[in-house]
Amino acid sequence: MDSVLIVEDSRAMQRTLQRLFEADGLQVRFASDGVAGLESFQKQTPSVVVLDLKLPRMPGKELCRAFKSHAPSVPVVVLSADDYVTKPFSPKELLARVRRAMRRGQPATEGVTGQAKETPRHETLKFGDVQIDFTSMEALRSGESLALTAQEFKLLRFFARSPGRVISREELLNEVWGYENYPTTRTVDNHILRLRQKFEPDPAKPQYFLTVHGVGYKFTPSGLPASPAAGE
Repeated sequence: MDSVLIVEDSRAMQRTLQRLFEADGLQVRFASDGVAGLESFQKQTPSVVVLDLKLPRMPGKELCRAFKSHAPSVPVVVLSADDYVTKPFSPKELLARVRRAMRRGQPATEGVTGQAKETPRHETLKFGDVQIDFTSMEALRSGESLALTAQEFKLLRFFARSPGRVISREELLNEVWGYENYPTTRTVDNHILRLRQKFEPDPAKPQYFLTVHGVGYKFTPSGLPASPAAGE
């Protein structure tokens, strides 16, 4: 049975999370402080961890690094009053994120031994004078090669799969960076700035990577002009 380790010092929150996860068929274990959480994790590795950052005896960030050192594949979903899954939270949202994190943590299924491998299909993106190949991790602008970091490729791919959709900074943090890395929303802003500098004809007047004030960002591969509500 899949199990969840909840590291949370609030008894009331523990009871709430226990009802939520047990109703979904998960086996639940608790720890009320960081040291107890690490001991429980090392004794029996869970399928997923739900972690409060503000803990007695060991800070949540230090605890998460210890988890990753012991078992890097175990996903960690962070509860915080500031970011990630914010308190108060929607139970359905939290459950969905825990299940999604568990799926990301599962190893890929290996093919049948001796079966010929299929040639991978290249996932590509084209907008303006830009060509991106996510499979080979190559980027061209006007035929000239551009150097992109792995994180910039991940961010571009996420935008490319949801063109025209307004995406919040929190969703980008959760889906592109992952909970265990603890970036701030300023991290997202800085990466968007770098994408604009590399791909926009005029980074000060973006056509492709638009800001939706108070919400997040929107990728418009057709290069629609920014409206007063979306752009900088």
